[in-house]
Amino acid sequence: MLDDEELSVFITKAQSGDAMAKEYILKENINLVRSIVHRFANRGYEWDDLFQIGCIGLIKSIDRFDKSFNVKFSTYAVPMIIGEIRRFMRDDNPIKVSRPIKDIAYKVHKTQECLQGILGRDPTVHEIAAKIDLAPQEIVAALEAVQPIISLYEPTMNDRGDQLFLLDQIKASDCLENCNLEKIAIQEILKDLSEKERNVIMLRFYKDKTQAEIAKMIGLSQVQVSRIEKQALKRIRMLL
Repeated sequence: MLDDEELSVFITKAQSGDAMAKEYILKENINLVRSIVHRFANRGYEWDDLFQIGCIGLIKSIDRFDKSFNVKFSTYAVPMIIGEIRRFMRDDNPIKVSRPIKDIAYKVHKTQECLQGILGRDPTVHEIAAKIDLAPQEIVAALEAVQPIISLYEPTMNDRGDQLFLLDQIKASDCLENCNLEKIAIQEILKDLSEKERNVIMLRFYKDKTQAEIAKMIGLSQVQVSRIEKQALKRIRMLL
């Protein structure tokens, strides 16, 4: 590997248009790309494709590296390579994300790369937010929207030779607890309804009866049942 002084000379030549110098830097740092690509294995992409994208990130690192950043070239190149691979995965995502959110995410990634070079570390969400004048919540939402999809059958670890998948580590109790809390809340609210409203709601949503069927059962017109249902739902929403 080149020492920092030698590498600095080659980078200066490469940025001045010396193709041989750029190629030499690429060869000297190709293992860096390989090690990063291995992090993204088993995500549904060909290794060769990710390797080529990683090389593009390395080339961009050579073109954009500024010695005034006062960081090692590899420190600057790693997030650039990772960012290039993540952008490729994001743009290839089967879930369609709106263009404004993609634009925000792209702006965030560009700002992140810029701040990484200046700070010599990963910037915080608040530092990025201050730089591009956006709320931290907007940044987090945009970055989450463009994350690559992970299969529930994504291998996460091995336990005594048995492969464990993401599905095995998903906890169902949170959903069950929330559902139970909602049921308890609705049961309490039903007690605050009038007897007529409660009967209509029970028949309509718990017994799966139509408004016409309910009207015959309780001796009212369908219009009256519809009015009672609307009033009851409005009251339930208010109490919730």
